[in-house]
Amino acid sequence: MHSGRTPLSRIALAAAIGTTLAGCAGSPDLPTLPTTANYGSSTTDPAKYQYLIGPGDSVQIFVWRNPEVSQSVTVRPDGKITTPLVEDLPATGKTPTQLARDIEKVLETYIRQPIVTVIMGGFGGPYSEQIRVVGEAARPQALPYREKMTLLDVMIQVGGLTQFASGNQAKIVRLVDGQQKQFVVRIDDLLKDGDITANIDMLPGDVLIVPESWL
Repeated sequence: MHSGRTPLSRIALAAAIGTTLAGCAGSPDLPTLPTTANYGSSTTDPAKYQYLIGPGDSVQIFVWRNPEVSQSVTVRPDGKITTPLVEDLPATGKTPTQLARDIEKVLETYIRQPIVTVIMGGFGGPYSEQIRVVGEAARPQALPYREKMTLLDVMIQVGGLTQFASGNQAKIVRLVDGQQKQFVVRIDDLLKDGDITANIDMLPGDVLIVPESWL
């Protein structure tokens, strides 16, 4: 039986469905983030942030007065390094200073009072510290966190959004007090309208999800 719907009514119905879906996808009940992060004991204050070594990072190990055991190495995918006299030493998740002290402990068996300095060459960091951008970014990718990094900095590195993105429906997944929580962010307001209040601080481990627009 013919429904009698006109093409216009079908268009209106489709638009209504799209609006409903967009509202659901946007999760308007999610909390927003302030421009400046409210740092507590469970979050990382950018002013106190210390870089942690990750797989694929290159490190230069300098042992004072012992050039024969000084060497540049790359952290293996299993998070360990091997240098002369030091085998399979865990490096991932440590600061360069912590790694230097660990190398000194191993070298004490062979060298009297070794003094080690670790100099970083390449930066990626452990996956738990990286900022991941997924969805309708121009170049979705994982980025190493940098001190005082903001949403605008992230957008510049990923090349902005695609023409299909719903920037004001984007959300950040963040670990707070050991639990994952979601917060809405307003990328369209930031990029298109220049609303600086939408430029929130990013934290290590943040996941930025940019959905596709339904319309």
